[in-house]
Formats: sequence, structure tokens, C-alpha cells
Amino acid sequence: MSSRRVVRASLTAGCSTSEYRNGRKGWLSAFRDAVLFKTANTFGLRRNEAWMLDVADFGRNPQGAEYGVLYVCHGKAMRKRRSVLTVWPWYPEIIEQWVQQVRPQFATSVDSGASWPSERGQRIGFTQMNTRLAAYRDALGLDPALDFHSFRRSYVTYLIEDGLDARLV
Repeated sequence: MSSRRVVRASLTAGCSTSEYRNGRKGWLSAFRDAVLFKTANTFGLRRNEAWMLDVADFGRNPQGAEYGVLYVCHGKAMRKRRSVLTVWPWYPEIIEQWVQQVRPQFATSVDSGASWPSERGQRIGFTQMNTRLAAYRDALGLDPALDFHSFRRSYVTYLIEDGLDARLV
């Protein structure tokens, strides 16, 4: 299975619409995880960059939709923030639903600007992101080599396959 198909398959891990509709236990965390992994894949984020995202880090792309740009502030040895434009047309709708409809259902999100709240704290645990991804990966029978950094590698592959000059990526 190609790396692109593996990552796309992992992004379907999360909750189904029936879980959302029926209010099944765990749907809120599964929804959060799915949006978190889609965000990491959409912007090619490192684990720490994804973990430290705040809702305020999403902005309007002047030539696109709301949530069309992401301001990454906590990167590898970063001294200033960098802006990453959304390259997938389906992403703004997903993050808008998360921010406006689903995220507020976490009781801990009221006092926090964190994009990924947990049931008990203002922000999901750093190692919990890996644990959750590994659980979804194993449940789907995906390659054990799939890790959080696979989202970043796939993002670069997508850009090159879509015609961006490799020197710019």
C-alpha cells in the first residue's frame, strides 16, 4: 500500500456520522482525533506544532475561505511564526465544524484557546496523540511504521505530486 493511501486511510479513523448522531460514548474524542490528524496532514505539521495549535492560529486566506491559513508558532527551533496556506478545498469546512460546533462541547474548552482540548485538561496530552494514532493504526491494520511524522512526509509528497517545484517544498 502506498504511503499516500496509508495516510488517507488513517484519516478516516475517528468517528462515523452515526456515532455523532447517536451521541455514542467516545465520539467527541474520536472526532477531535480525526480533525487533529487531518490538520497535521493538511499542513504537514510536526507533532509539537499540531499539539500547540490554538484556535487563534487559524486565519482567513485573503483569496480563500475562513480557516484558509494556519499560523504555526511552535515549530522546530522557530523564532517567528510561519504561515501555511490550505491546499485542500475540503479542509476549511472540517475545521469550521470543529471550532464552531464540536469543540465547544468539551467542558475544558471554555477557558482554553487550545485547538485540541481533552476531557480532563485544556489540551490533549503530547504523548496521547501518538497513543491514539497507534490505536487507530492498529485497529485499521495499517503498517506499524505509520507514525505522526508520516503526515509531514505525505504532505511534502502531495505538494510535489501536484506540481510544486521540489526546491520550494
